[in-house]
Amino acid sequence: MAIPLIQQIRVGAYVLAQRLKGNDKYPLVLMLEPLFRCNLACAGCGKIDYPDPILNKRLSVRDCLDAVDECGAPVVNSDEGMKQPWTTEAEDFVLMRYTLMEAAKVAEPRKILIGLECHQQYSKTPAGLDRIHKLVKSPAIGINFDTGNTFIAGNDPLEFLKKVRKYVTHVHVKDVSKELADAARGKSTGISASVVHIGGGVNAPNIAKCIDFLTETGWDGVFSIESDGEENVPKSVAWLKEQIARAQSLVKA
Repeated sequence: MAIPLIQQIRVGAYVLAQRLKGNDKYPLVLMLEPLFRCNLACAGCGKIDYPDPILNKRLSVRDCLDAVDECGAPVVNSDEGMKQPWTTEAEDFVLMRYTLMEAAKVAEPRKILIGLECHQQYSKTPAGLDRIHKLVKSPAIGINFDTGNTFIAGNDPLEFLKKVRKYVTHVHVKDVSKELADAARGKSTGISASVVHIGGGVNAPNIAKCIDFLTETGWDGVFSIESDGEENVPKSVAWLKEQIARAQSLVKA
C-alpha cells in the first residue's frame, strides 16, 4: 500500500515548485514541539536542568501557525505532549480532538500534512496512536512513525509499523545505543535523537526490517535522520542509502 495519492500530490508539487525556483535546499518537514518540556525532559535529550518555569513554557496556537507559515514545509510533525497530573484521560482526549480539529482547519487549505508521532504516554502503543489518529477525520492528518521511540517504549518497531502503516506520512529514523537501551527501554516513551549514527546501535536490525516492509508495501515518503553530532550525519546517510538500495533490490528480484 503506497502513500495516499493526495499526499503524494501535495509533497510532489512542493518539491517540484522548489526545484523550478532553483532551490537546492528546502525544508520537507517541521518538527513542532509546542511544549518545551517534551524534548528537554525525555530520555537521552540532556538539558533537563532548566527550572520549571522554562520547561513549562508552551507555544500558543498562533505561535504554532506562525512557525508553520514561516517554515513552509509540506509536513508538520508533533505529538500529544506530556500527561499533566491535573487532567483525566477523558479530558486529554477531548482536548486532543479539539486541537486536531483546529489544526486540520488550518492545514487543509494550506495543503499541509500533519504527522502524529509516537512519542508520549498515549501514542507509545499502536492502539493508542491509532485512537488519537481516529479522533478527527481529515486528509491532512496522518502518522509520523519513529523507529527509535517505538523501540525505547518497549515495542517491536516492525510490528508497531505494520499496525499503523496505512496512515504513515513520514518516518523518523533513530538508532539507539546499547547503553541507552539498557537504561531506558520500557521505562521511557521516546528520545529526541540518537547519540550513535544510524546503523551503529542496537536498533539497526529493526530499522532495516522497517525499511524492507515500507519498500515491499510501496511506501514512497521521506525519511528524516535524527542523530546528534555532525560527525554522525555522513555515516547515517550512507547506511540509510545502503539499506534502501538493498530493500529495493530485493523487491525487484
